[in-house]
Amino acid sequence: MSVLSLSKGLNTYKMKRMSFLWLTLLSISFLCCPDLPVQAASPHVVKRGQMHMGTLVFLTAVAADERQAHDAIDKGFAEIHRLEEILSTWIPGSELSRINAAAGQRAVAAGPETLEILERSLEMARLTEGGFNIAIGPAVEVWNVSREGRIPSREELDAARPLMDLSAIHVDREVGTVYLARSGMRVDIGGIGKGYAADFAARVMREAGASAGVVAISGDIKTFGRLPDGQRFTFGIQHPRKENGITIGQLELEDEAVSTAGDYQRYFEKDGIRYHHILDPQTLQPARRSQSVTVVAETGVLADGLDTGIFVMGPEKGMALIERLSGVEGVIVAADGTVFVSSGLRGRLQLSPYS
Repeated sequence: MSVLSLSKGLNTYKMKRMSFLWLTLLSISFLCCPDLPVQAASPHVVKRGQMHMGTLVFLTAVAADERQAHDAIDKGFAEIHRLEEILSTWIPGSELSRINAAAGQRAVAAGPETLEILERSLEMARLTEGGFNIAIGPAVEVWNVSREGRIPSREELDAARPLMDLSAIHVDREVGTVYLARSGMRVDIGGIGKGYAADFAARVMREAGASAGVVAISGDIKTFGRLPDGQRFTFGIQHPRKENGITIGQLELEDEAVSTAGDYQRYFEKDGIRYHHILDPQTLQPARRSQSVTVVAETGVLADGLDTGIFVMGPEKGMALIERLSGVEGVIVAADGTVFVSSGLRGRLQLSPYS
């Protein structure tokens, strides 16, 4: 484990939703121009953007010709849309919405994607010692961080606490049902769903003939293959205390996913204290041990599922978990600005002058 010093420039930000993993993509700067195909001698590289899952999604495909690249992107967007119809809690008829509506009443039939992502979510909860919790929504709501923000009373948080009991989530793979045993419970896969969808989209793009590509759903990114010139895809990790695209460093990826959780994504300030959206499920207060956590893994669902839980765990426990897991690497910016880099990234992460 490597420990580095990070400058602690503290700016006062207004509450906002930020893209927390900046797509620096230095080796493919054409990605700054959505919807415009970029032609190489052969193969061709095409990038397009659409709105899905409440955010702007960019898909990049490298293929033998422009038509095949566009076809791969079309299929990638269609796959993301399909999953959104199943898993979004903003769509009343989705499987997750029906499961939430039936909480405390009955089990609800669920398809393989819903069963899988709930099982993976419970697995992430176990790995992160409860730091990741897909049932924490009622507590996040009383904080109202995504809107104007407010500090809830102890009574409000105590009322929400029983609804976050993960043992009350019953996933029956054999029968194909999900039952939330407590009335008022609800599950929300927002902390893992984008990485999950990125994996699916990357797979269908590859099946459609793309030899390489990038699926970027907000800050959850999945890559496969290499650029036509043989270079890997390059990304920048957002500095958690600096704006305007300033990064901690740059990282090359190949057949990997990356995801970042940070206290700068959605927050409000009161009396000089930052209250952000990543709550510690034990205290129901904003987790205070980290500024940001970036996880690199073979799959988007693993990277996306781990980053929030590790943020809650803090640098010491979180980095120990990263080092134990095969195929997982990470960068953790602690509350005091110290940067922890996992052993497998020491030779890969190119630090910026701001680190």
